[in-house]
Amino acid sequence: MSTNTLQTIAGIRIPDSKLANDATDLLLEHGTEFIYNHSLRVFLFASLNGNREKTVYDPELLYISAVFHDLGLVPHYSSPDMRFEVDGANAARDFLKSNGLPKESMQLVWDAIALHTTIGVAEYKEPEVALLYSGVGLDVMGEGYEQLSAADREAIVAAFPRNDFKNRIIPTFFSGFAHKTGTTFGNIKADVCAYMIPNFERKNFCDCILHSPWSE
Repeated sequence: MSTNTLQTIAGIRIPDSKLANDATDLLLEHGTEFIYNHSLRVFLFASLNGNREKTVYDPELLYISAVFHDLGLVPHYSSPDMRFEVDGANAARDFLKSNGLPKESMQLVWDAIALHTTIGVAEYKEPEVALLYSGVGLDVMGEGYEQLSAADREAIVAAFPRNDFKNRIIPTFFSGFAHKTGTTFGNIKADVCAYMIPNFERKNFCDCILHSPWSE
């Protein structure tokens, strides 16, 4: 896998502590170059957003969150029956626990990863949670694109290329939960299933109410 060794990009220093490097090694071992580039862009975009908003955050925990946020999509971390976001969050928590980090840090990273696709919630939580969400939104959907300078955008994409990202990200998402499409009920990844599966029938919340076992 081709990786970038630059330590500072667009004015953001990429954490190079042992913890950060060990997390990166897991991403390189179990992820793909496509997910690696996306994850590093997410960290950089999230950090730029935090700096622009003068937000106080922990760069190392934000980096760990970015590194693990999509690892629930890959076979090594994917469970048979949980949302991929939860799989990634659990993997990050286990990693942090094995490195002796406090429960507060583990919970913060868990929340950041588990909620990174949860619109209307993540952006109102702790800085690391909100910033990861913003970085993902910027890279995937272009949210906040107009606030990103051309120089920063070009530097980040040069370091971590998008490589036909728009066309590849939806199949990449789907590959991580094609075996458990029911886990997308109630979240935006149901849109991915509808895009990828002809005549996909979504589970419907109203049907769940109307067909509940209550007899009234």
